[in-house]
Amino acid sequence: MRKYLITVDRNRAQKLTRLANLIIDRIIILLIFIAFGAISALIFNVTGSDLFLNITMKLSQVNRFWDILITSIVYFTYALLMEYFTKGRTVGKYITGSKVVCIDGTQPTFNDYFIRNISRLVPFDILSFLGENGWHDKWSETRVINIKNYQAEIQAKSEIEALGTKEIA
Repeated sequence: MRKYLITVDRNRAQKLTRLANLIIDRIIILLIFIAFGAISALIFNVTGSDLFLNITMKLSQVNRFWDILITSIVYFTYALLMEYFTKGRTVGKYITGSKVVCIDGTQPTFNDYFIRNISRLVPFDILSFLGENGWHDKWSETRVINIKNYQAEIQAKSEIEALGTKEIA
């Protein structure tokens, strides 16, 4: 269990920011599906191979259950890989100036990101935001923070701690 850093709590992203992250990232997922369809058509037109075109057609005809399952898997993969390779950010978080950190202020590990994103697959996770934090934040011991505010507070604390120390030139 990690120690809780109050600076992380004070600089959590607002719920509207988190909602904007979700909406932007969902739009990115939609664009991924559209791009897959366009690339499939392009491959068909250039090579005559209809493999990807057939996959695209099958995806367009799935029932509601399979649609939700496939979209959830794609979103899980997108969020996990984006957060891991960009150190806590997705396209939505880049746009809103937020990022994922552990509750102790450290950089999350791959395992933390995995737990965070697999937890999103729990039905009604979105309703957990009626409380303080979402379940995926609680279970992974992570928080989404406002980067500017967080870094400013960390910098101010660092400067205060440096007061009175002798500078060596």
